[in-house]
Amino acid sequence: MASDTTDYTVGFEPADRLARDRESVRRRFWTKFKRVMAKLPFAEDLLAAYYCAFDSETPRHVQAALLGAIAYFILPFDFIPDVMPVLGFTDDAAVLATAIRMVASHITPDHRAAARAALKRGLEGDEEDKAN
Repeated sequence: MASDTTDYTVGFEPADRLARDRESVRRRFWTKFKRVMAKLPFAEDLLAAYYCAFDSETPRHVQAALLGAIAYFILPFDFIPDVMPVLGFTDDAAVLATAIRMVASHITPDHRAAARAALKRGLEGDEEDKAN
């Protein structure tokens, strides 16, 4: 049986580097999210993942997976550019969906409630400070 030697991390290096800088992810996430949230059919899932990633009760390996997916979302370049109508966020959604599936048991009802509340408020105010 042939072994698979494909390196699946190729192309994700910038997201990996960015994910190590939590404060940069936090700041850049809210800037981009506020700009594009009306176009995101997965906005609630993305916010729940964000709240889980920055929850001090979340295990480190879960935080790392979610921060990688969030970092990919905020990167200015993607496999499919976000400015493309209809298809622009499909790669972001796929990366996020994969990360969420991997750690779904750690995204709590509290994380989801916080995401719904933030969306309902329309993200008024300074969400970065409320995320802690």
